[in-house]
Amino acid sequence: LMNAAVAQGVEPAQIAQHCDSVSLCFSKGLGAPAGAVLAGCREFVSEAWRVRKLLGGGLRQAGVLAAAARLGLQHAARTLRRDHDNARRFAEGIHVLDSPLCSINLAAVETNIVMVDVQGPWPSPAELCDRLCAVSEEEVAETGQAVSVLLLPWSARTVRAVWHRNVSARDTELARRKLEFVARKCQE
Repeated sequence: LMNAAVAQGVEPAQIAQHCDSVSLCFSKGLGAPAGAVLAGCREFVSEAWRVRKLLGGGLRQAGVLAAAARLGLQHAARTLRRDHDNARRFAEGIHVLDSPLCSINLAAVETNIVMVDVQGPWPSPAELCDRLCAVSEEEVAETGQAVSVLLLPWSARTVRAVWHRNVSARDTELARRKLEFVARKCQE
């Protein structure tokens, strides 16, 4: 919800007005260590509260988490915009690379998520992710860097990359360079 609101330049309420219920996680992009909020009609929230208690859910002394969530919400627009910008830079770097190994649909990069299309029979998305994660002596010798990039094989031909508040512009550039290195090595 928050990523969509920042990407569209609207208040979250403008998006949520079309929903019967909304769940918002305060960790991940907003940076709180834990926590979420559920909103909806009174009956829905009452039933969710009852089921949570029935299943043993509960938290005492939640004020510290609430404070972290509040701070995350106060800085959400700036923080999430930075994540979106980093994702966009990564996607543009892949696009400019013009590799036969992978491609990107720049129009589809609207938030902090980048879907990379893996082309050809080899490597598979899982193999590409393994190579991006691994660090070789050859990489260190050629690039002077030891970079491990964690991406997720998403489908038979797609890899998913996601940015969050702890991924900097420098990290993004290192990830782009690592993908360039791996693509080159796969072609050799």
